[in-house]
Amino acid sequence: MTSALMAFGGHWDSRAAELRGAPDMLAQFLSKGHARVLPVWRGKPQLRGAGQATELGWVSAGADVLKHAPAPYLFLGLHEDVPLFAADISAWEPDALDRGAMAMFLDTTIQHYPGTETGLFFGELRQSMAHLTATDAALAATARATFNWHRSHGYCASCGQPSQVAQAGWERHCPACGAKHFPRTDPVVIMLVTHGNDLLLGRSPGWPEGMYSALAGFVEPGETLENAVRREVHEETGIQTTDIRYVASQPWPFPASLMLGCVARATTRAITLDDELEDARWVTREQVLRAWSGEDTTFVPARKGAIAHHLITQWLAGKLGDAYI
Repeated sequence: MTSALMAFGGHWDSRAAELRGAPDMLAQFLSKGHARVLPVWRGKPQLRGAGQATELGWVSAGADVLKHAPAPYLFLGLHEDVPLFAADISAWEPDALDRGAMAMFLDTTIQHYPGTETGLFFGELRQSMAHLTATDAALAATARATFNWHRSHGYCASCGQPSQVAQAGWERHCPACGAKHFPRTDPVVIMLVTHGNDLLLGRSPGWPEGMYSALAGFVEPGETLENAVRREVHEETGIQTTDIRYVASQPWPFPASLMLGCVARATTRAITLDDELEDARWVTREQVLRAWSGEDTTFVPARKGAIAHHLITQWLAGKLGDAYI
């Protein structure tokens, strides 16, 4: 079950993986001026828009902003016959950064590179994910997650020596021992737990005031999705579940996860919190609807574009099956 309202699930014409090992061809793409490059600063893609970003801020290969990016650029593939790349310009140091605001749960600050045209800025992807096209959001998420991986995997996991970017940004190779390393995506279950007309929601410490969402947790080695759902729900709330079913998935580049959306039916209701959650509560369908419509401002729903919002919307519409209504 997919939804146009769920961010990062889109696609583009081709990732053209067969060209990642053809540096001469990629260099030609960049030198001929036909290619487009997405600058990314410390996880923030360059965006374009007045007030609210509506598209990505692509630049040509000769743009001044790219002087801060190491080579090679990340080759994203081809879309509408245009070669697409992303470049990590995190080495750029803007003036007067508000580091306190940047450390908040949602960084609302924006940065402008000197000399760029009006309307271009670097902004938090979660702020714009529901406003970008499906293709733009998917491209930005791919670039952000891959750069996150490079920043945390600069050294070989086999011998500890510095590794090097290879295959147009899709691998790291160790010149010391010859090991090859590939981008990691962490599987995370996110589950909508229901009991009759009620829904189980939780909130983590540090979230915006009043915000509640579906429970979630990492899948452990040797664990099925169903068992991960059972374990996480019980660990966090003490509640037992059954009738667990997969619904949909969403790439989540914060920093690099694949959210595996599931639905489960609770067989118990008593909540016993562990230290991961600040609170958990049962809410009725009517309470969720009031929050969705803005009538209840004490309960902040999951952000639009997130898989939690999608799952709850499907539940409200009665589209998750009779066992969960």
